[in-house]
Amino acid sequence: MGNNVSPVRNTRAMGKKSKISNGVRIIKSIKEMSSISEAIRQKGKTIGFVPTMGALHKGHISLIRQANKENDFVIVSIFVNPTQFGPKEDFKKYTRNLKQDTEICKKEGVDMIFFPTPDSMYPKNYKTYVTVNDLSDRLCGKFRPGHFKGVTTVVSKLFNIAQPSVAYFGQKDAQQSIIIKRMAQDLNMPVKIKVMPTIREADGLATSSRNLYLNQEEREDAAVLYQALITAKKLINQGNLNSSRVIQKMRQLISKKKSAKIQYIEIVDQENLTPLHKIRGKLLIALAVFIGKTRLIDNIIVKQGRFSSQSKSVPFKGTLY
Repeated sequence: MGNNVSPVRNTRAMGKKSKISNGVRIIKSIKEMSSISEAIRQKGKTIGFVPTMGALHKGHISLIRQANKENDFVIVSIFVNPTQFGPKEDFKKYTRNLKQDTEICKKEGVDMIFFPTPDSMYPKNYKTYVTVNDLSDRLCGKFRPGHFKGVTTVVSKLFNIAQPSVAYFGQKDAQQSIIIKRMAQDLNMPVKIKVMPTIREADGLATSSRNLYLNQEEREDAAVLYQALITAKKLINQGNLNSSRVIQKMRQLISKKKSAKIQYIEIVDQENLTPLHKIRGKLLIALAVFIGKTRLIDNIIVKQGRFSSQSKSVPFKGTLY
């Protein structure tokens, strides 16, 4: 950890609802988590926060490492948020492995895991939700009604509980990051949002918990998503500034894979997510594709032919536990 700060568990009495598990303090109580975070902030220490749904992978680890570099304390939340899943989505199927996640957090120097229950986050007669208009209805929002309302609601609750100085998100979930940034700005939340580069496998596939659902053939086919994004970047660099033509080439490439079913491919303004018919300025090329039954998303940012550093294929360095 940075600044030679002793772990919280050595400086504060343990609460009844927290425990040491493999050397990492796991906190389930909202009240206790809030109390600890408030005490840290009152001492002038910074809190780096990585909100997750668990099933930690290389992408999450890269966020944890960045948080450790820049903050005195690091909190990772693990909460599979029911309000961001639709009725036919994979809430029940979503991978849950607290033991493995805890081991990763321990080895990466995480101070605390916040592990609340659904009943504590959404008690009986819960009625309050946070919505970012317009941005939540575009791209993935067209096909997952209510998804981003669930995301912004749970993230705002987690921000209130963990009281982070900086919160870390991955570029892979570009629309989510843009929405959360706007929420924090509009609601004057005292937290800095940092979006870190997408971590990719050797063949370019963005790391994702849902990659575990893919069989061998589907896993091989999934590499076409990044290939299509790189193809789009090359076309733009060559002076092709008609979005429809670029998207058509992407569709042709992805459609060659039998397991692939395109949900959407769009080229949009990087800030407001409005579609661009003529490519100009800083833009986001985003897609959602079903590989077999698994829905995968990916994106890159291009500045009229220039590849954004946030969208580079970043190799993972270190050991995945």
